Amino acid sequence: MPLGIKRYAAVVEYDGSAFCGFQKQKHSPSVQQELERALSYVANSPLILSCAGRTDTAVHASHQVIHFDSSADRTGHNWVQGANSQLPDSISLSWADELGPDFHARFSATSRTYRYVIAPGKSRPAILANGVTWVKFPVNPAAMEEACKYLLGEKDFSAFRGAGCQSLSPFRNITSANIYQAGQLLVFEVSANAFVLHMVRNMMGALLEIGYGRQEPSWIKKLLAEGDRSQSAATAPSNGLYLVHVKYPQQFALPKLPMGPVFLPDKLTPS
Repeated sequence: MPLGIKRYAAVVEYDGSAFCGFQKQKHSPSVQQELERALSYVANSPLILSCAGRTDTAVHASHQVIHFDSSADRTGHNWVQGANSQLPDSISLSWADELGPDFHARFSATSRTYRYVIAPGKSRPAILANGVTWVKFPVNPAAMEEACKYLLGEKDFSAFRGAGCQSLSPFRNITSANIYQAGQLLVFEVSANAFVLHMVRNMMGALLEIGYGRQEPSWIKKLLAEGDRSQSAATAPSNGLYLVHVKYPQQFALPKLPMGPVFLPDKLTPS
């Protein structure tokens, strides 16, 4: 790293409803574009950032991690308050600080945790309509929880891999997967070393088929063995999905912040 350049990291939360995803695009507004604009204002010079996970269109985050390099001498408080004054209401920095040059938001991460939030009910919710996925049919959480055990371990996730995925390998290692109730909401929480394109939403689509009673829990095992995306369920909507935690080695000493969105208290401990 050039002399005088410092590496900063930050934790960001955002409502992804109005964005084409995290990654900067020429045709549509993105979270990255807004963050780079705001942080460049604070630095008084252009900067480019990297993130832990490039969330898709309309997907949210309560704990996205970014890093950027700058010659600007700013405290974490300066970055947070200055950037937040320039960001839209749907994006907010919750922490920032200087880290060493060996930290990388994406490549230093050892795991990522997502939550998919479902609101079962006969009528669609008006509050948080863009923050949960409404299902009008009754679901069986116990059957969905039983199905989760087939997702665990290092496997070929081609059956849950979105078309257009650019990853060189479909193999990922899921370390935990659970279904739990949070008040009237139903939550799918999953942690892995990384995820292929649309993987969580595709798994959620299959779990819902099991929750509806249309498939047995062991169907997940069959889908994984066959590796055929066309035989699986439809992709679940994006509005119920949140990136809620990114884990790093202790040497980087990132803060332990609440995982979930503000309306959903933490239930499980990050792996």
